[in-house]
Parts: sequence; structure tokens; C-alpha cells
Amino acid sequence: MRVFLLGLLFIGQAWAQSYPSKPIRMVAGFPPGGAADFVARTLAEPLGRALGQPVVVDNRPGAGSSIAAEHVAKSAPDGYTLLIGSPSSILVNPLIYPKLGYQPFKDLVAVSKVTSSPLVIAVNPSLGVNSLAELIAYARRHPGKLNFASSGSGAAPHLAAVLFLRLANVDMVHVPYKGGAPAVQSLLAGDTQLSFATPPSVLPLVQAGRLRALAVTSRNRTPLVPGVPGMAEAGLPDYEISFWYGFFVPARTPPEVVRRIFAATEQALKLPDTGKTLGREGTEASGSSSPEDFVAFLAEDAKLWARLVKDSGAKAD
Repeated sequence: MRVFLLGLLFIGQAWAQSYPSKPIRMVAGFPPGGAADFVARTLAEPLGRALGQPVVVDNRPGAGSSIAAEHVAKSAPDGYTLLIGSPSSILVNPLIYPKLGYQPFKDLVAVSKVTSSPLVIAVNPSLGVNSLAELIAYARRHPGKLNFASSGSGAAPHLAAVLFLRLANVDMVHVPYKGGAPAVQSLLAGDTQLSFATPPSVLPLVQAGRLRALAVTSRNRTPLVPGVPGMAEAGLPDYEISFWYGFFVPARTPPEVVRRIFAATEQALKLPDTGKTLGREGTEASGSSSPEDFVAFLAEDAKLWARLVKDSGAKAD
């Protein structure tokens, strides 16, 4: 038996040493044009260089990113299929979709957090409000008249808005879309009036004057979104939410391969060009110190999102 176990260990180490020997797919749960796609494509090239093989982004939108997560969970545990996950796919969807085809903490292995950012409260300029205080006052004068867009029922931007509604004591109508890009398009068209959006999806439009940023969802200002107040300055000091992306692989992926992906991720995130590219779109490189550190972070963050799901009453679309 001891010889057999030593043989397995030798095989595992040999496999890890030869990994990777072919291109790797990074699966994103939203269509091109949104934040998940931007982060995936920003990291694909430096991650590929660190691993010595191309990393190809594979967009599989639908069901609030559950389709992508399930696809990765059911893929071969060989390190060649990587999920770029978010609070939605890992922490929220299991609470909303009763027949979800995967269990994140059972069917996926957490590798590392990769980015972190606040959300941006963006409005269509035609609404005529110039601050968060003015938005709250308008919403209180017109209960149920404002529509806010999100990337889907139960998605992190939706739940961030739910917390805002409770703390600001206002009533607005949720309009879910199938991804951040169509949600922002609805905001530009005036079909909706505001959105709690990921920075990459709205900052270029804010800078072009087509949308107006009222606040970021961090408690204080952040250099990631210059010139925009944090929630304490804007008038809601009890409000704070941050949004992250992270890498996951199928359960039973060899630990040596997980460590290889983690090391390559750490290397990619430390490159100055990576940080600059992410920063231009209002997000920052934010790696974990180890896969175990990422697991501990997820366990703590899950408490916030579970409370918001309960408050929202969100159900599957």
C-alpha cells in the first residue's frame, strides 16, 4: 500500500510538472462588453504568459452566470477549464436557484481572488439629479416611479440596490437584464433611470458625459473612481459593498495544479501593466495570499450576500 501511495504521489507531481501542455479556457458567465468579460480579457494574456500556454476567454452567459459555473463544475478536473466567478455565481445563485446544477463549495475549488472594486451609482443625466442626496429626495417624492437596471435578479448590482433602498428608505422598481452590458444600454436609452453598476461597464460612459456618477458603494472615496464621493460623504455612512472576481477550477483538480494556477495568477496580478489596465476601468488587482485565504474570505462574504438575498426576496427569473 505504501508503495502504491508513493506511486500516486509521483504521478501527481509529474503531471503537475508537465502542466499545462495545451491552451486553457477561462469561462465567463456574462456576454462580451460587461465587467466579467473585461476582467477576463485583461488577465488572460498575462496569465497565459505566466503559465506558458494561451488562455482563451469563453463567454457562456445565462442564468445569472450559473450556466458558466455549472459548465466548469462539470468539466474535467485537469486545470484546463477555469471559471472567473463573482459573488453572483458563487454566493448568491445557490440561494436563488432551487435546482442549481452545481454546489460551489462542493463542486468547485477556490484558487484566488483577482480583482476588487466598488460599484458605481450611475444615472441618466436626463433625470436631472446631481448628487445622491438629490436622488434620494427625488425617489421619496416619486415612490415607485424610478426604474433601476441590473444584470439580473439576484445579481450583485441588484442586491447592492436592495441595501440602498432599505437604508435610504425609498421605493424604486427593479428591471433585470441578462448581463451588465444590456442593463447599461437600457440606462443610456432612458428605459431605466439608474443602475448600481460595475465600474468597467459605466466609467467610459461617465467620462464621455453620457452617464452621471453620483457615488461609489465604498464607504470612502477611492482613487479607482476619481472625483466621485463615497457613501459616507454622499449621505449614507452605514452603506458599504465591494464587488470582486476570482478564479475557480473543478473539484478534484490536483492540488499541485491548483498551486500552479495560483502562482501564475499571483505573477499576473503583480505586473504593472495589469494594474494600470484594470485601474483605467475603476477596478484593482486584489489577489489572495493563498487559496485557503480566498476560502476564508468567501465564508465571511457569504454572510452579507445571504442577508441581502433574504431582504430582496429575489427568485429565479
